[in-house]
Amino acid sequence: MGATIPMNPLLHTTEDGRRVVRLTPGKRVLFLTKDLEQIRAQLRGELDLTLADVRPEDLLDDINTDTMTPAWVCFRHRPEDIALDAYAGLLDAEGQRVFGTRALMDGGFEVIVSGQRKGTGSSRETAPQCEKWSGIHLVIASSFAPIHERNNLNLGQLLGDHAQLARLMAGEALPLDEFTAGYDPVTRAMIEAGGLFPFAAQVASGAVVIPPPSTAPRPMTMAEKILSRHLVGAAGAPVAPGDSCLVKVDGGYSHEFTTAQVHHFLQQEYGPGYRVQNPDKFAVFEDHLLYADGVKKMMPFITQIQTLRDLQREFQAHTGVRDYSAKDGVSPGICHQVAREEFIDPGEFIQATDSHTCMGGGHNALTWGVGATEYAGLIHAGFTAVQVPESIRFELTGALPPGVTAKDLILHVLATFAVREDTLDRVMEFGGPGLASLSMDERATLTNMATECSAKSGICEADDATVAWIVAHRPGTDAQALRAGFVTPDPGAEYAGGVHVIDLSAIRAMVAEPGDPTYGKDVADLGEVAIDIAYGGSCTAGKEEDLDFYAQVLSEARAAGQGLAPGVAMYIQYGSEGVQRYAEQRGYAELFRALGVRVIDPGCGACIGCGPGVSETADQVTVSAINRNFQGRSGPGKLYLASPLTVAASAIAGRITSYQPGMFPLGVPQHA
Repeated sequence: MGATIPMNPLLHTTEDGRRVVRLTPGKRVLFLTKDLEQIRAQLRGELDLTLADVRPEDLLDDINTDTMTPAWVCFRHRPEDIALDAYAGLLDAEGQRVFGTRALMDGGFEVIVSGQRKGTGSSRETAPQCEKWSGIHLVIASSFAPIHERNNLNLGQLLGDHAQLARLMAGEALPLDEFTAGYDPVTRAMIEAGGLFPFAAQVASGAVVIPPPSTAPRPMTMAEKILSRHLVGAAGAPVAPGDSCLVKVDGGYSHEFTTAQVHHFLQQEYGPGYRVQNPDKFAVFEDHLLYADGVKKMMPFITQIQTLRDLQREFQAHTGVRDYSAKDGVSPGICHQVAREEFIDPGEFIQATDSHTCMGGGHNALTWGVGATEYAGLIHAGFTAVQVPESIRFELTGALPPGVTAKDLILHVLATFAVREDTLDRVMEFGGPGLASLSMDERATLTNMATECSAKSGICEADDATVAWIVAHRPGTDAQALRAGFVTPDPGAEYAGGVHVIDLSAIRAMVAEPGDPTYGKDVADLGEVAIDIAYGGSCTAGKEEDLDFYAQVLSEARAAGQGLAPGVAMYIQYGSEGVQRYAEQRGYAELFRALGVRVIDPGCGACIGCGPGVSETADQVTVSAINRNFQGRSGPGKLYLASPLTVAASAIAGRITSYQPGMFPLGVPQHA
């Protein structure tokens, strides 16, 4: 085993050779209760709870990865440094931290307990790292978000439920099998090995052999067919949900938030001369932290941010992967947008260190985010271990009404299906006759926010529009080769999450209220909500058609003699250099600036609290076209999610309002 991952001290081998899990005498269990003062009392050592004291409904649900490690904590690349400020994003009603520096690390805890959907949000592996390197080795929850669950397992963490914890706290030693029984054979072997890197070493040595699936021929979903094509040593063999398999990875990417850890882990595990496979199809991006220098609250972290940039450049020079570094302070764009423009093709299997990697599914590819450990392993080997996921099908019919976009559709899906966990850890498959009414950029919006649904990924069927879009963005691309990669579901394919018909004509303009993307409702039912900031941008809403939407509303407002409402600041940020050229060629940049909109060069920014457009005070209200609205993610204020049309219309009105053609009567100010 390399030096990357500490062993789990809860694992013991009995005299008769059995592997068991046993709590360590003197170590403690931390219950993350909705009563934050109870958490503080536990951290201070004044209170020790048991399951007799805490009901499941008393525990915090939907603990997101931003809460566990806010962006500023992720500026550190060594896990032991990240752990110093574990749970720094858990704030009380006054905005004060519940966990101080070293609070988790110094509390003597080895078990942490919470409620439903632990680890929602981004794919950042720093979240489980902050627990593991604070001494937590058993994570208890009612359910886990899929990427977060995988990241824990890659680090050798044990995951369990409340019933298992009750027995452990009573002094029982539980068979390790109880913690591994629900997983596929590959994952079980990885848990038993102590994490991904020691498991990979066993595979490389021949100590562990992973046979190809033995599934009989069956109708397959799109995700299943792509994984079948990519099986190592058995390409084209049938697969079914739950099958364990090794699959070839076509390509992927990392960014400056994550590359430093990938580089660090590979050096630790394989030495300074490590190599990666197929570097031409892998890439690094400088996009996430490009504008952090201009955010006041980020100023104390500039040195750490520069270290991340430097280590990414060192990694790129060492490996020869595609280089999308910033030039003269300008980024080529957000990784997900540039990847779809430049190198993701239909039928491919793509992995990257960001949860919005699933945006590539709009191209009829299978794409999802992974943590730094998993990415380091797959970029070194060229393949990765996968358990074939279940799928859920959305059959789209009709067409969206005027003023309604794919962002409204996915907010509807979040509020209807994700909130009841229909989408949890499943691939969201979009198809049907209504899909043809959605542009490629709109399809990318749907798949981009599959991760907000806690889904494994999202994927759209391919058609002529798919080929036309790719060829337009990559002149000279072989259209026939693209079509050869198309994947369609087989008749009779099985969908564990069901097949759900959505009539697009019935979708209305939606908004997600502050706190979580699943808090959706019709804009018409929202009531009067005045705004201070309107933000358009991010991978979700910085694409070409998104710029069309902003320009459509703002040009109509300008023609009617309207402008931004008094006191409202509006920001529009391009998703890539290509999007910027598109907007400038159509005169959008001139239009935006004439109305007082601040136009920002390509890259990430306010979406992760690292750029212009973040709120500065808790009483500010933002309506944003980004994908997440967790507390504190884009500043301390209240953050509503909406479509690009709604964001632009709200900037003119001064309050959250949906867009309707002709809504700007000549000479009648919207904010009067």
